Amino acid sequence: VKNRILAIHKKELYFDGQICKEASINDIDLDKVKEFVKKAKEARKFNAYRLSPKSILNKLRLIRDGKVTNACILLFGKNPQDYFIQASIKCVRFNGIDITSDMLDFKDVEGDLFTQVDDAEKFIFNNIAKRAWIEEGKIERQERWDYPPEALREALINAIAHRDYRASGKIQIRIYDDRIEFWNAGKLPEGWSIDTLRREHNSEPFNPLIFKIFYLAGFVEEMGSGTNKIIELCKDYGLPEPEFGISGNSIFIKIRKDIFTDDYLKQLGLNERQIKAVMYVKERGRITNKEYQKVCNISRQMATIDLKDLVDKGIFIKTGKAGRGIAYQLTKLPNK
Repeated sequence: VKNRILAIHKKELYFDGQICKEASINDIDLDKVKEFVKKAKEARKFNAYRLSPKSILNKLRLIRDGKVTNACILLFGKNPQDYFIQASIKCVRFNGIDITSDMLDFKDVEGDLFTQVDDAEKFIFNNIAKRAWIEEGKIERQERWDYPPEALREALINAIAHRDYRASGKIQIRIYDDRIEFWNAGKLPEGWSIDTLRREHNSEPFNPLIFKIFYLAGFVEEMGSGTNKIIELCKDYGLPEPEFGISGNSIFIKIRKDIFTDDYLKQLGLNERQIKAVMYVKERGRITNKEYQKVCNISRQMATIDLKDLVDKGIFIKTGKAGRGIAYQLTKLPNK
């Protein structure tokens, strides 16, 4: 009986649905509400054009009895940090592969949650690389980000929608030379483990009102597919499966830049010369037989054997015409 009572009143316990006692409708930017309605109409055919912004907020339960909820302030507030100073995102680009490395770029992203999505996304794409090349026989230039853009956006929105806004810690986005990490103050639903995130699972949002608004805006799906989508997008892109974990009061996801790590290459049976060559190509984009000889200090015959093995294992692809025009580049996915 006790559990049933708790279940009935559970919605009242969610932080985003509680009344923000010090705030009023005057703290809400009604133009932001109108912008949301445009997004929702396009994404979910949400029809509320005949309603005033205040009526829309009432309809969506973001206002109750004339009082604004925490979700209303976070989503549409003029200055949400006046009430929730912790509701921001710390974005850092490190010059290296660990947190002790020097910072190349830093931004503390504030504002309403829609603004945070836009500004944090801009920071991310300003601090990761996009490679460009022209394939033989093609006129159009090919382009590719270090990470699948859709997966990064999914991870970002997931962090914003599911964070514990009562916690003092900020969302953190840490960009390293070899990976990007999203750290989020919060906890998993009762009975869940990290493995649950890797499997098909129901949607149990930590902030139901915020999640609903993000759903209507087309930012998320209702069926709890976010983490599964990130995993599939990374695999399809040729990246390792993202790492999910819990550290203290935070949940994190780490997305590595590529699948060709030292450990993975050793598992494929590559020798030290070949691994060195892979790292060379990751940095410079290609390698010739002559460059391989020089980098590894070996004969042409040995370089030819090593390079053929790398092609056979699906690590390299051979490009160019015969002779000096031949070069080797990384494939997107190794053969299984």
